[in-house]
Amino acid sequence: MDGALATLTERGFIQQCTNLPALDHLLNHGPVTFYCGFDPTGPSLQAGHLIPLFAMAHLYRAGHRPIVLIGGGTALIGDPTGRTEIRKIQTREQIAAHAEAFKIQIARFIDFSDRSIMLNNADWLTELNYIEFLRDIGRHFSVNRMLSFETYKTRMEKGLSFIEFNYQLLQSYDFLALYREYGCLLQIGGDDQWGNIVAGADLLRRVEGVEAIGLTFPLVTTADGKKMGKTEKGALLLDPNLTPPYEFFQYWRNVADADVGQYLKRFTFLPIDEIQSLEALEGASINLAKERLAYELTKIVHGAADADRAIAAARAAFSEVGTSAGAAYGGASASAGEGSVDAIPSIEVSRSEFEAGVGVLDLFSRTSLCSSKSEARRLVEQGGAAINDEKVSDVDAIIGAEHISGSGLVLRAGKKRYFRVVVI
Repeated sequence: MDGALATLTERGFIQQCTNLPALDHLLNHGPVTFYCGFDPTGPSLQAGHLIPLFAMAHLYRAGHRPIVLIGGGTALIGDPTGRTEIRKIQTREQIAAHAEAFKIQIARFIDFSDRSIMLNNADWLTELNYIEFLRDIGRHFSVNRMLSFETYKTRMEKGLSFIEFNYQLLQSYDFLALYREYGCLLQIGGDDQWGNIVAGADLLRRVEGVEAIGLTFPLVTTADGKKMGKTEKGALLLDPNLTPPYEFFQYWRNVADADVGQYLKRFTFLPIDEIQSLEALEGASINLAKERLAYELTKIVHGAADADRAIAAARAAFSEVGTSAGAAYGGASASAGEGSVDAIPSIEVSRSEFEAGVGVLDLFSRTSLCSSKSEARRLVEQGGAAINDEKVSDVDAIIGAEHISGSGLVLRAGKKRYFRVVVI
């Protein structure tokens, strides 16, 4: 088996392939040009995109040539995959802004100064003549076969718009365009893209008489079956302005014990033998594996400086890791700086407010821990609120100047979510 394919298999990336032996043969005979598409329908990539990003990086590191395809054209329609209703149509300006953000985030995984290519399918899709497209491309598609794919079967129950029905044709045409211009013979993506990828490979066979290959990766869920990358505030985003590096770090630091092994394999570049040693840890020691996961992934997505600050802030907040754990972070300094606690989300509140007294519900609702006073009330009533590690059980409690410790207060919601109130 080719080295890249062996790596993807060992790390749990392989879900479906149109022809696995042919893919092995292709990868074994010289650099392969492959592509992965990302539709810029939102302002940032999210945790669900990490699987194709890491798979693409493994193929790139093995010497193959990636084409990162930004779907500036397909995003004008919207992929019906995984949707129960039609996507909101966005303006060209919105899509262009999202595409620029995607480029910055993807560059963390692929070096575009080397052999990698980044393209935007708007460059050719928006120039298509619709009549010619239907005559030359549309005639190769069977409506019955398209409706056999899960994406369309699911949407037919709720209602599938004609504009969405065209999406598979356009994505397939991308594959054809990339083959003609760059010799691209492999498309990769999440398993929810299986129908679109198979259709693209079929189109190349019908039009060009070549065997193109499609490869999909599993949609990762947590050990209890929930969708990975969901937080109390929604999706876990890769943009540091939307999900701060500290919050990103904390998400991975707090994954379930049962998920650590699969996440280390898929979301880091650590050697397998080192991962096996980490996932074999038991009891409280498994926290070392979680922290290594959080540090390595934060370093890749946000850079070493933000990863160091996040780890230092976590140590300052939780005091769960001793100095002997320093080596487990791959070089993260245990003394990255007391000031790194600033990485924890915070607000500033004047001392005079505390001298007058601040209601606990008002205080919590002013932070990202609670979106409203009613949510803060539920948190207190359910025993999940704490200030400076002291549980607050009275919804009418008044927080005064006597609660200030050092430069402020540390609020906690549940066991894992912290917020700083800096007194000025």
